[in-house]
Amino acid sequence: MKFTKASAPLKGTVTIPGDKSISHRSVMFGALADGTTKVTNFLRGADCLSTIACFRKLGIEIEETLDEILIRGKGIHGLTAPDSMLDVGNSGTTTRLISGILAGQPFTTELNGDESIQSRPMKRIIAPLSQMGADIESIRGNGCAPLRIRQSQLYGIHYQSKVASAQVKSCILLAGLYADGTTSVTEPYLSRNHTEIMLKHFGAQITSKGTTATIVPGSELHGQEIEVPGDISSAAYFIAAGLIVPGSEILIKNVGINPTRDGLLRVCKDMGADITLLNKNLGNGEPTADLLVRAGSLHGTTVGGAVIPTLIDELPVVAALACFAEGTTVIKDAQELKVKESNRIDVMVQNLTAMGAHVTATDDGMIIEGGHPLHGAVIDSKLDHRIAMTFAITALASDGETEITGADCVKISYPGFYEDLSMLAK
Repeated sequence: MKFTKASAPLKGTVTIPGDKSISHRSVMFGALADGTTKVTNFLRGADCLSTIACFRKLGIEIEETLDEILIRGKGIHGLTAPDSMLDVGNSGTTTRLISGILAGQPFTTELNGDESIQSRPMKRIIAPLSQMGADIESIRGNGCAPLRIRQSQLYGIHYQSKVASAQVKSCILLAGLYADGTTSVTEPYLSRNHTEIMLKHFGAQITSKGTTATIVPGSELHGQEIEVPGDISSAAYFIAAGLIVPGSEILIKNVGINPTRDGLLRVCKDMGADITLLNKNLGNGEPTADLLVRAGSLHGTTVGGAVIPTLIDELPVVAALACFAEGTTVIKDAQELKVKESNRIDVMVQNLTAMGAHVTATDDGMIIEGGHPLHGAVIDSKLDHRIAMTFAITALASDGETEITGADCVKISYPGFYEDLSMLAK
């Protein structure tokens, strides 16, 4: 797919799809609840559809209509053995969270996904689940999918996680629903807390203090009505577009601004961005707002420490923004970028360099010297949706033509991305 520099400012309003993290969890927790859970603004991207497909194979009736998803939950102990291996597709969230649930089931399950999933690290969940007594193994013995999870007795533990990962934390907490005793997870920094908020909403005995989340087994979950907020990770691309295409003004509606996810907004503010939050609202414990973004001058900043888990998926677009900011931007403490759908440090450095950016890879991030004009290039997305969307935006402020290979991978999280972007460029 080919892109050229924007010939005029971007103007208009965009409503982004539902939050991917919350959409995944709404299906999983709804399946474990008694009664029906109704979900509106569900993200119908490939990853979340993989979660639906897995729970259907586990015996859960899930009805999809034009406006909502209905999950007919069967309670904590209502899942049934699948008749074949579960296919998680490209979804790391599905893989890691469902593993915690499956560890507590009275049957054996095998799960696998695409080539990318088969290279992503699963030892980070295998280790704590094994400490809880789970019988879980990497079938090929390499610490990756495919995984086999057999029936076992789980015991509550207090796990000190080496990484601030919502997927690891959520996996352990979900296994804790089936454990004999209390389960706690302590992180080095607080990762996104959608699991804690939503499980409590469903009726679980779950508490949080600092960077520690604790769950007590024994509670029944009850079906809920969930309106999924817009995904700030998807909004990130329109935020960036509005900031770097001169004269632009974009209103992005109903964006989730959970404090464990709003790191992008804080970094943009540090860079001098003109972003105004309108119509703030708190629903289902998840705050939302409309974001009014106006183009303007940006300057470099340092991104690291506790803010990293709050914008880990947005770091590629932060790196792109830094190319249009005066001065130096340093991204550090971001080793997690190496084990996403692609090695996002290497991929960003290679592709930005191809466009003329002055960027250097480090062990845990990158250093970007901003203010140098960019030009079009052939961009290899590595079939990583966030890379493809980042460079579609970067191309709008770069001279010449940019071609993105594998551009259709955006369907994983934002099937209508290119249409929405085209609407703003009219």
